[in-house]
Amino acid sequence: MKIMNFRDLEVWKLGKEIVLGIYRMTALFPKDEVYGLVAQMRRASVSIPSNVAEGFNRFHNKEYRQLLFVALGSCAELETQVEISCDLGYLDLKGRDLMIEKLDHETRMLRNLIKKL
Repeated sequence: MKIMNFRDLEVWKLGKEIVLGIYRMTALFPKDEVYGLVAQMRRASVSIPSNVAEGFNRFHNKEYRQLLFVALGSCAELETQVEISCDLGYLDLKGRDLMIEKLDHETRMLRNLIKKL
């Protein structure tokens, strides 16, 4: 299958899945976290597929790689925030483990894509 658009990339699809999961999770967080942890987690999650998409539409591999590195950083940022959310009791262990697993998979896919460019 030829990749014609960033929507064809599995790394983008998983990134989008992560965003949806984070939005669902954070909808259950305490209201006093709306402008704190909730906003941070949502921004970090949206950054992942957004940077994959933006990089794909750049003309140079160097720019694409740089944006993939930004997405990689957002994965690490989000993983930290997921851990903190669990420590604070906003997220159960099952939810944390599921999201950490998805972020780990996304991170591996991003690293592999970076290597190929």
